[in-house]
Amino acid sequence: MGRKFERNLLRLLFIFGIMSFFNLIRKPPMKEWLIIFFLKSYIATFLDNLLVRKGYLKYPVNLFKTFDVSVLFSYIIFPITCVYFNQLTMKNGVKGILLKSLIFSAPSAVAEHFLEKYTQLIRYKKSWNSYYSFVTIMATFLMTRGLMGLIRKSSENQ
Repeated sequence: MGRKFERNLLRLLFIFGIMSFFNLIRKPPMKEWLIIFFLKSYIATFLDNLLVRKGYLKYPVNLFKTFDVSVLFSYIIFPITCVYFNQLTMKNGVKGILLKSLIFSAPSAVAEHFLEKYTQLIRYKKSWNSYYSFVTIMATFLMTRGLMGLIRKSSENQ
């Protein structure tokens, strides 16, 4: 696929991400959704920077050339997906949370695999593969969900 297609795909995902962001924060409790959004952005940025710096991932085509990481994924798509995940698992027990984390992580890893194989949007280096992406995505969903659980408990106790 050509760079023009890839840049247009990134622009389309950017517009979709911004519209999704405004849609998801309309639901109460908005404060929690924003905390999740920014927490997930922080975690994704940290991991993405680490993996790029260590040479496991590369983003040849980017919307913003000044960044080595995928700004669209780390700051918009991934955090929005995590907010939806938290909205759906807010009243679930451990089994429901684990099952839904699988349901959310698998399509993300499959999409990333497709993008890695057929576009220049992402490149796996060294020993990185789709399985590692899947595990990392799932772990960050669970980590963010766990941290939000702790935040909710501590705010209830105050």
